[in-house]
Amino acid sequence: MDIDKALTISARGMDAQTTRLRVIAENLANQDTTASKPGADPYRRKTVTFENTMDRQLGAPTVHVKDIGHDDSEFTLRYDRSHPAANAEGYVKLPNVNSLVEIMDMREAERSYSANLSVMQATRGMLSRTLELLK
Repeated sequence: MDIDKALTISARGMDAQTTRLRVIAENLANQDTTASKPGADPYRRKTVTFENTMDRQLGAPTVHVKDIGHDDSEFTLRYDRSHPAANAEGYVKLPNVNSLVEIMDMREAERSYSANLSVMQATRGMLSRTLELLK
């Protein structure tokens, strides 16, 4: 495989995981964000979908972010009659963000990012050794 191709494929994988980490950070930052008025929905967890595509210019498959969507799971309810977003029964809708799930997703994204970084470092090392041989 061409060294330039390997670097490009790894870079695209790192870009995809960077987007995933950004979305995870946004979810964690908003895990306590409720609505400001009764009946309104709180923050809804975002999700990232990847897609493998054949890059014709590279002649190799690459990954990219296909979509940043929303998790349609139900909101949990908490009784807090004093909250501004409480409904007539005194319940407040809470975001559907589970910090444990987000942290596990973050670890997986970090590992994928690190794997792509390792490929880039190995490729760069091969390139450096090749240049030294040509001296």
